[in-house]
Amino acid sequence: MKALAERLPAYTGFAAVLAGAGLPIYIYAPKYYADTYGVSLTALGAVLFGLRLIDVVQDPVLGWLSERLNRSKKQIITAVAGLLALSMIGLFAVRPPVDPLWWFGITITGLFTAFSFLSINFYAQGISKAGNDPQGHMRLAAWRESGALLGVCIAAVIPTALAGMVAAPFAAFAYGFAAVTLIAAVFMWPEWKEQASPEPSYIKDILRDRTARKLLILALINAAPLAVSSTLFLFYVESKLQAAGWEGGLLVLFFLAAAVSSPLWSMLARHFGAKPVLITAMVLAVASFGYTLTLSAGDVIPFAIVCVLSGATIGADLTLLPAMFAKRMSVISPNGGQGFGLWNLVNKFTLAFAAVLLLPLLERSGFVAGQSDLPPEAITMLTVLYALVPSLLKLVAIGLLFATKFEDD
Repeated sequence: MKALAERLPAYTGFAAVLAGAGLPIYIYAPKYYADTYGVSLTALGAVLFGLRLIDVVQDPVLGWLSERLNRSKKQIITAVAGLLALSMIGLFAVRPPVDPLWWFGITITGLFTAFSFLSINFYAQGISKAGNDPQGHMRLAAWRESGALLGVCIAAVIPTALAGMVAAPFAAFAYGFAAVTLIAAVFMWPEWKEQASPEPSYIKDILRDRTARKLLILALINAAPLAVSSTLFLFYVESKLQAAGWEGGLLVLFFLAAAVSSPLWSMLARHFGAKPVLITAMVLAVASFGYTLTLSAGDVIPFAIVCVLSGATIGADLTLLPAMFAKRMSVISPNGGQGFGLWNLVNKFTLAFAAVLLLPLLERSGFVAGQSDLPPEAITMLTVLYALVPSLLKLVAIGLLFATKFEDD
């Protein structure tokens, strides 16, 4: 197969690892530390937001460093993959030797720093891999983002699936993740090559480019709905739907739908153009989020349908937008490090912004994680934040995309 010859499955595997260290941690880590160690949701949200403030400086610097890696590039990237694995073990498998909030901050800093560095290099390497093939970026994106979405699926379900089999499911997940990370790093080793262009890029040059600037703004706004729903997903299923125990299965439906739909969105974009296909997916997302407002306790099956539909729309977001940005970077910044440093920053910032705003609002409404007897206003606040806020944000993203003209239009 051509894909095997081009070693595209290595990109699928590495993307799966990175995805497993990203979104699922926002889904599980705050609730895990609140339930296990009694850490305040407001405090956890503040820590996550503080880390994103660090990223404002850190990610562009990591992008700058990535473009200047020399012959030791393979060794450095593999060592950082080791840091990613160790940080996951520290976060979930080691009982905090200091105050749990501090330990959360320390381990999550190591995890997200490694995640940022690896993501920047991974997506920048994709620019060189796709080359000048007009469809190369969409083709690579289909393999890469399918792997990422499958990685999210696995990371999302493993902790809950292990809950009935082992005494410490999150610790088992962490050790398993570490082993898979090292395997993926070995398979990806031959792909870490010097970028095609010897000239490094600069943030100011990327931000001067109208298309790149528009795509970054669109990514920031469009990622916000997923950040909101991811932050509140476990709380919504447990407290609004009163369906404790269904979280893992529903998450798998959501992300599996995203993974399965990813190649389809890529194929549609190659035939009809990325912009109209992306707008179609966004409209479907608004409809599915809006329907969630009508659900009540016990509505697990209707919510499962919502998970499938909204998950499919996320497949479009996570496949088409990075491919559009990579295609533009291949023109203005072939090294890609600085560009994907910015891309990484805007996508992570939405998750932290959601945490620092939503978790305190939820807590002030009287919501307590794991408590069965919650006041009605807490459930109302949870519903509004989970379903209505993402719908409104998605409408803003649709308006922006309609109003934005790209060179390919």
